[in-house]
Amino acid sequence: MRRYYFDIREGDRIVSDAEGLELSTIEAVQEEAASSVADMARDAVRKHSGGAGRVMAIEVRDDSGPLLQVKFTFEVRRLLN
Repeated sequence: MRRYYFDIREGDRIVSDAEGLELSTIEAVQEEAASSVADMARDAVRKHSGGAGRVMAIEVRDDSGPLLQVKFTFEVRRLLN
């Protein structure tokens, strides 16, 4: 199995994954990345007070370089006062 690294990006901030995960298929990699972004979005709902949107992403790489990105933009726009 190959080792994949799931770097977390929130806006301009990036946290590199030094440990990685061993997964057998690119589909499993995509599922793991999407699940991680969903968790980040749930946390953002609890913490977000409105205003400008937040871009959150998981950027996946292996030893040869970048493979895929799963990105989510979260924004709360209050239409009523």
